Amino acid sequence: MGIRSTSRTPPIVAGFPSRSFSPTPRIRPSSSPRPTLRRVMRRAEVGASPDNPENMDQRRDIYLHAFSDLSHVSPAMFVYLMKECYICGSLKATPKFKVLQHQVPQALSNSPQPGPAMFVLQCLYILPILGPSYTEGFSHLLISSLRRLLSMDDKQAITPDAKSFAAHLFRDILSGRVSHEERILLKVLEVFQIDIEEIAEAMFGSEVNDASLEMAKSQMGKYISGFIVSRSYITAVALLERFPVYQYCLPSQSLFDKLIEEKQYNVAEKLAIQLGEPMIHLLVKKYVDINMLKRAYIIIKNNDLLQEFSDVYHLYKRSSLKKLARKGLWDIAEIKTNNERQLLEHLIYLAAEAGYLEKVDELCKRHSISCFTPETVLVSCPPTSSYLDAKNFLLDGITWVDDIQGLHGAMMQFRDLRVVGVDCEWKPNYEKGSKPSKVSIMQIASLNRVFIFDLIKLYEEGRQELDHCLRVLFHSSEILKLGYNFQCDIRQLWGSYGDLECFRTYETLLDIQKLFKEPHGGLSGLTKEILGAALNKTRRNSDWEQRPLSQNQVEYAALDAIVLVHIFHRVCSHPQSMEDGSILNKKDWRSHVISRK
Repeated sequence: MGIRSTSRTPPIVAGFPSRSFSPTPRIRPSSSPRPTLRRVMRRAEVGASPDNPENMDQRRDIYLHAFSDLSHVSPAMFVYLMKECYICGSLKATPKFKVLQHQVPQALSNSPQPGPAMFVLQCLYILPILGPSYTEGFSHLLISSLRRLLSMDDKQAITPDAKSFAAHLFRDILSGRVSHEERILLKVLEVFQIDIEEIAEAMFGSEVNDASLEMAKSQMGKYISGFIVSRSYITAVALLERFPVYQYCLPSQSLFDKLIEEKQYNVAEKLAIQLGEPMIHLLVKKYVDINMLKRAYIIIKNNDLLQEFSDVYHLYKRSSLKKLARKGLWDIAEIKTNNERQLLEHLIYLAAEAGYLEKVDELCKRHSISCFTPETVLVSCPPTSSYLDAKNFLLDGITWVDDIQGLHGAMMQFRDLRVVGVDCEWKPNYEKGSKPSKVSIMQIASLNRVFIFDLIKLYEEGRQELDHCLRVLFHSSEILKLGYNFQCDIRQLWGSYGDLECFRTYETLLDIQKLFKEPHGGLSGLTKEILGAALNKTRRNSDWEQRPLSQNQVEYAALDAIVLVHIFHRVCSHPQSMEDGSILNKKDWRSHVISRK
């Protein structure tokens, strides 16, 4: 049911709807007559030409002067002046509207008759005449200005007459007699705090009794059902919150099904809270059925239902731990267990399943869990074999470089290469607002071999030699450097070793992810698609500053660099064999090569 799409606007006399459907409050006549709208328009437009800046300024001054005293300004005149202030001048729409946002609240405190609340309501009746391009913005402006005035001035209050008149406006917007957006309908309801008794009086115009109340509730239920059918769920639930007429609307369970089907989860939760605990239970079960465990968990936690849904609570916690483990965020996962033994044992199981036996041992020792050992977990949950095997790629081995002699030896190996893969690792820092850790190691790979540079130690022992050697590599236009999201690595390197020239500029760098149109789940997912098996990322966020690194850490770091070279060669040699058309053509990779000098 679209509020704007309905019938004619009612006849307007001095800003009021006709007496046939809305009572006109008694207004004390002022001592001097108000100018008519036509008279004001004539005065404002005499001698005012858009081509004459002086006349335009004079015209604007007339409008702003009228705002300074509203005691003799009718709502119709005020609406016209607002529009003229908005369209006057050469500024863009936004700054001009900001001027009105400043002027209108002040104007409403300058004696509008018969009071600011009633004055605003009369303006809201008139505004639809201006058309949709003005109605919504000006309506929001007026209501917000009134709300601001009421909050700042204790002497200003909404009178019973204004509240009754607001109920008539609310009714006329609902019925389509006055064309306003649904958001305006809800704002009127919120600011004037209209209740069902006032709605009944506005609808039936007689003394409110049980019969008229029931008819009003029934009519409100029909309107709300119309909003539900037209998928205006936010409006429907907001009205139900104010007028709990559930017995006159669609059945609650049917409404829930509609909200879930349309993915209106926030609205469904708000409705469930209104209806009470049985509906909250129903919503939790629906969330579990569609595997939305996080939303189910939040509802359980916020409504103190842990005892009733302990199984859902643990299901969500285990699911969260699994997601963190897949990302290699083991430290965060451990914190999330809150030292609950059941969750700690599940985290140990996940570590064993990923083949992260040193993490299994670490967790068992730290939390005194003796029923798990590396040997027993290997039997109960052997590590998956779907990951790349380092032995199939590192045919010439891994070389650890932590002294100047080894640095020079490695650079000699790079002289004859045309393509290398580059990657970096650093210790994660989970403390909010703290400085990131220094880059600990850099891996540089050829097709069959990887050199791992201990940057921390090399920097301490000979930063000038380190700078010179890496500058030769990074500044060479003859060697193509491959990375994955390498701009992040460059920023981290620059932040860690900002006094070295080698990380400030570079030549011939290709970010391998630029060769693909669609995301593939990071480097691991891309490796699985191109090379047939994924990278095991369980050690991505391990302690890269410890020395020596574990063998698993070394292999992880080496694979991260060497797969870049293999992916590049596979794409260049077999571009047509890539599935789903996500790979760019062979000739396109050169267009993604970048340099920074």
